[in-house]
Amino acid sequence: MSSTPFPKLLRSQIAFDLARAILDGFDKHYRLFRAASQDARRYFAARDWKTAQEKARERIAFYDKRVAECVQLLEDEYEPGELNDDVWREVKLHYIGLLINHKQPELAETFFNSVCCKILHRTYFHNDFIFVRPAVSTDYIEPVEGEPTYRVYYPAKDGLRFALKRIITNFRLQAPFANLDRDIGFVESRLAALLGEQVEPNHQIHVLASLFYRNKGAYVVGRGINGIHVYPFVVPILYNRKGELVLDTVLFDPALIITLFSFTRAYFMVDMEVPSAYVTFLSSILPGKPRSEIYTILGLQKLGKAAFYRDFLHHLNHSSDCFEAAPGIRGLVMAVFALPSFPYVFKAIKDHIPAPKETTRALVKEKYLLVKYHDRVGRMADTLEYSNVAFPRARFSDALLAELKQVAPSIIEEDGDEIVIRHLYIERRMIPLNLWLSDAQRRGDSAALEHGVREYGNAIRDLVKANIFPGDMLYKNFGVTRNGRVVFYDYDEIEYITDCNFRRIPEPRNEEDEMASEPWYPVAKNDVFPEQFGAFLLGNPDVRQAFLKYHAELLTPEFWQNAKQRILDGHIQDVFPYPEELRFHQKPPAAAQAA
Repeated sequence: MSSTPFPKLLRSQIAFDLARAILDGFDKHYRLFRAASQDARRYFAARDWKTAQEKARERIAFYDKRVAECVQLLEDEYEPGELNDDVWREVKLHYIGLLINHKQPELAETFFNSVCCKILHRTYFHNDFIFVRPAVSTDYIEPVEGEPTYRVYYPAKDGLRFALKRIITNFRLQAPFANLDRDIGFVESRLAALLGEQVEPNHQIHVLASLFYRNKGAYVVGRGINGIHVYPFVVPILYNRKGELVLDTVLFDPALIITLFSFTRAYFMVDMEVPSAYVTFLSSILPGKPRSEIYTILGLQKLGKAAFYRDFLHHLNHSSDCFEAAPGIRGLVMAVFALPSFPYVFKAIKDHIPAPKETTRALVKEKYLLVKYHDRVGRMADTLEYSNVAFPRARFSDALLAELKQVAPSIIEEDGDEIVIRHLYIERRMIPLNLWLSDAQRRGDSAALEHGVREYGNAIRDLVKANIFPGDMLYKNFGVTRNGRVVFYDYDEIEYITDCNFRRIPEPRNEEDEMASEPWYPVAKNDVFPEQFGAFLLGNPDVRQAFLKYHAELLTPEFWQNAKQRILDGHIQDVFPYPEELRFHQKPPAAAQAA
């Protein structure tokens, strides 16, 4: 970094212009981000699911495009000698001043960091050049455009049914309801049963002013207040087969609401003038979920990523355990390690990927990027991707460091007291499914084993609906979450269902064909033979019995061929983020919730 001196006035002007240019870049980004989120309402009204999915994917790339534009602008406008250390320190001070009364200061700070980190060397990442921690408070920021962040309703004054109907009609959806009074009755009976007869003077309902759009659904998100108790709730709004709107269910169970807002699903499209206000509201109904994850589920994944890293550094400062190799079978593609006290794993791509894998570092990164932009339907873990991550050397054993240097020497660097990994993925830690099944069998817990196998097949079915073929379907590539859901997390061999050719194994022509150790028939790279799945999945008799009980059709080419054809025909299938039996049309809601 140059230290060429400048007159104080000139330096200050350059610093202010830099700060203004970076904030202008952010404001452009968030303006486009909000416009895309607002368009989700229009796609929902038109039932244009294909465009809605395409625009949701496009929105993910907005941030990096705006950062690249801003970096290019600064590099074109200023010579390297003009951007010396004193200028950069002053840029940050001017930027803080510009964020006073800004409605998205925390997002703007992250944007500033992204731009700076593209220009500065990593040795500047931890000093006063960037926002290592937030400088501007997000508490009590109020929107200025239109209405407040959430609306308040008073059932004790207006009557519960009237309040619930107002909640729905205030969103002014542009399609007719099949029978709104009927659906309101379902919600009313459940809410009344939840609250009981004891209604406190402060009884009220808070509902976020914007609907949450994702895939083919719009979600009302709110909370009931009664005395000291807070009751979160979510009401999904869907279309029936006649093109009419219905309230599909109401979710009160915190575990189900957390699953809805899971790291295994795509980002919501939500119009937010003040995103921090939405995060604060969601934090009140999602206890224990980090704010970093809440920002991410709202589509603000860059701030989520930055907030996660701050949480990680805080955890490092307040813990003393050491990193170790993650439990489970060692993979051919990734070196995986973990900090026992931290619920995540760290994954680095190996330099050399041996046979039978036929891939490269670049291809693996492409697969992970595919998942980032795809609908994860609750069955694929979101992955945080980082560059130049510094770890304390003292927290690595010599054995683990030696292993990392052996398998990924090109991205591992020792820099004094730090280990720097140039490229890294971080994922939520789960129990590998193969270990779950082995442990269940060791304990003689047939119910747990059957649950794991059934969930495994359900995960594959949901992935198929999203046009994803896992490729490597071994149990070790799937994990079990703390809520007992099975999730896919190893992406180096995934393909689109539509790119695969699902075939039946031809009948042997003669005895020589039948005894041949290699296929006697031609096999293309994208050919898949579902009949062969059982050979490497169902060796264990107990696992085989459970699998055939629930998922025998996954071993037939017809299942996969039919699924592929539905996708090619343009059919976007429903994958519900809550149990099917909770839907109002399945059974009365009170019985459903009690089931």
